[in-house]
This record gives sequence, structure tokens and C-alpha cells, in this order.
Amino acid sequence: MTGTATRHLYLVRHGEASEDGSGLTEAGRQQATLLGRRLLNVPFAAVHHGPLPRAEQTAHLIGDQLGSVPLRVSEAAGDYVPHIPEQDELPAGSADFFLGFLAGATDEERERGPARARQALDLFTGAVDGEEDRHELVVTHNFLVAWIVRDAMHAPKWRWLGLDHCNAALTVIRYAPGRPASVLVSHDMRHLPPELRWTGFPPGLHV
Repeated sequence: MTGTATRHLYLVRHGEASEDGSGLTEAGRQQATLLGRRLLNVPFAAVHHGPLPRAEQTAHLIGDQLGSVPLRVSEAAGDYVPHIPEQDELPAGSADFFLGFLAGATDEERERGPARARQALDLFTGAVDGEEDRHELVVTHNFLVAWIVRDAMHAPKWRWLGLDHCNAALTVIRYAPGRPASVLVSHDMRHLPPELRWTGFPPGLHV
């Protein structure tokens, strides 16, 4: 997208969710509140969020800290598979692993996901029209954070795979006119105390 002002895109995976998917755990609510406090002084134009309860609740808890920033639900910020690669797109050593991971995707998911992923890039990335810079927050899910980071780095479409993000971790990307995207902050959890970090991540990969 071509524009005349800079967009600062803040990407967040929702807080820790309950096992039944009905919403956030107590830890997830704390994560969202603490993230909102961290972002208190950012002049957001909007907070976009996916329609599922874990993303919606996270966005509202962040919004409670931000004040009057509008909250906007978006299917493009939802939970979906953004791209399913063919085997020859993938590195030979990891192709079977990734294809096995994606094998359960339904025909509907295979069609719907890429369309929504394209819509997400249209809506949330690139410089913006006007004279004033814009700050926007997208509260979403692991797959979409990975997809947008991959796009910012001009990496192959398959490379969203293997880019994991913890609950309530923060990524910030700058889209300045006439320049490539810059990933300013990636997977940052400094707003969380140690006991609230690394949720949503495989235990063996905790750092």
C-alpha cells in the first residue's frame, strides 16, 4: 500500500486462553491489563481485534487502560491459516514436519485463510494517506502475527511457519513512505513479570 505518512503497527497475540476457548484465564486477563498499561501513552487511532472471545476480551482489557480509543472487530484479525505451502516451497529437511502440522486444515480453511491473509495485509500494513503518522494496534493470534512479520521481512510465504509468539507479547513494525518495513520490536514481554511470560509457547522452548 502506498501512502504519504508513516504507520506504526503494534501486533499482539491474545492473552492466555482457557482450554475450552471460552475466554481468557486469570493469567491472560493480567497479561492484557499489563500490556494496556505499557501502551498507555501511545496515540492509537484504533484497536483492531479478531472476533473470537480470547482476542475480543484481550482487546477490551487493553482498551480499558487506553481510555477512549475505538475498538474495531475484524475478521481479518481472526484465527486462520494464512498460507499452506506446496512441498517444493519448503526446505527439504522440514517439509514433512510442516506439511504434517497443516494436514488437518479443511478445504474451507485452505480457501478462506489465504483470502483473509491478503485482506489483513491490505488493512493493516503499509504507509497511510494523510499528513499525520498513525499508530494502530491489532490484537490477534499467533498465525497472523507470524504472517505479518514474514511479510515485513519480505520472506517467502511459507516462512510464517515456525515463527511463534507468546501470549501478550508485543511486536512493532514501522511502515514509512518509500522505505521497506522496519521491525522495531519483536516478541517483547518486558511488561510481564516472569511468572506471566512464555504462556502459549511449548515448555521446552522457554528462554
